[in-house]
Amino acid sequence: MKEELAKRIVESLKDAGINFVTYLPETRLSQIVPLIRDDPGMELIAAASEQEAVTIAAGATLGGKQAAVYMENTGIYVSSYSLLAVGKQLGVPILLIVGYLGGVGDQRNSFLYATIGNHTIPVLQGLGIEHTLLEDGDRLEVKIGDAVRAANALRGPFALLFAGEFSL
Repeated sequence: MKEELAKRIVESLKDAGINFVTYLPETRLSQIVPLIRDDPGMELIAAASEQEAVTIAAGATLGGKQAAVYMENTGIYVSSYSLLAVGKQLGVPILLIVGYLGGVGDQRNSFLYATIGNHTIPVLQGLGIEHTLLEDGDRLEVKIGDAVRAANALRGPFALLFAGEFSL
């Protein structure tokens, strides 16, 4: 991903009120990690698993933060219990910043992630989690702001799936 896109993502997250991010590193969007880490207005917490990252973000949200979780789409599978139990059942808004590996728009798509990518959106639908697919920087700021508002209005997780030029 180009550095300019990473900066736009982080600025858009801040503009939308996100001030707490948990993550498990992945490769597609990794340029956002040092930008968030170095921003005094944001708190960045590494986690051992995506399930742990979702649970920590939920706790931060309940404590008054506006939280996001950054993961690759394999983390949707790993964190599905926490997304349902904490996010959906308890009504905790969490923005999911997801590197969409293996989807049609993944510019580095390989056989390793094709099956995972093919099932990501149906899994989100099965969990009742709304999502938006972003493949380029067109209206990036608006889409991120809309996603945060939707998570808050729906009182639950909302996923932003980053593919296309975000996966280069």
